[in-house]
Amino acid sequence: MLVSRTWVGEDGRPSRYPAVNHCLLEVEVLEAPKIRYTQDNQTPIAEMNVRLEGLRPEDPAGELKVVGFGSLAQDLQNRVQVGQRLVVEGRLRMNTVARQDGIKEKKVEFTLARIHPLGAASAPAATAPAAVAAPVPMPSRPAAPAPVPAAAAPAEAVAQAAPSWNTGPLVDLPEDEIPF
Repeated sequence: MLVSRTWVGEDGRPSRYPAVNHCLLEVEVLEAPKIRYTQDNQTPIAEMNVRLEGLRPEDPAGELKVVGFGSLAQDLQNRVQVGQRLVVEGRLRMNTVARQDGIKEKKVEFTLARIHPLGAASAPAATAPAAVAAPVPMPSRPAAPAPVPAAAAPAEAVAQAAPSWNTGPLVDLPEDEIPF
């Protein structure tokens, strides 16, 4: 017996294929969202630039344009401030743009599906208006976990320790070596 599987796409309609290009990125808002409207049906479109940290300490931070449509555009304009930290969920896309000198340039664009505020700035305005008014600056790197007293029980030490992720490459290669 053949059972058909269906997934729900970002537009809410059923799809036969799972979302392969689905990303969650932790970012810092660099500029306030700018809203514009389409000519045909006046759908709101919001755009903003964000910064995301590199994977390793020596990697530079990257910049990315985030685009939200419809009610997400309104949410971006109403809830997002410069300097605020967010986790954005959506899809990555490459755009080819012709520059003034005629050279075609590729730029990455992030199409927003959901917004997840982080830190004190994520509190709703009704419960903590001061927290929303003061955005939390994004640290360059996570802080080291707090030292655990020697007298603490081992179970407490494990519960208090922050997880550590190894973001290094799987294979050690020389700088000029390409692994494929």
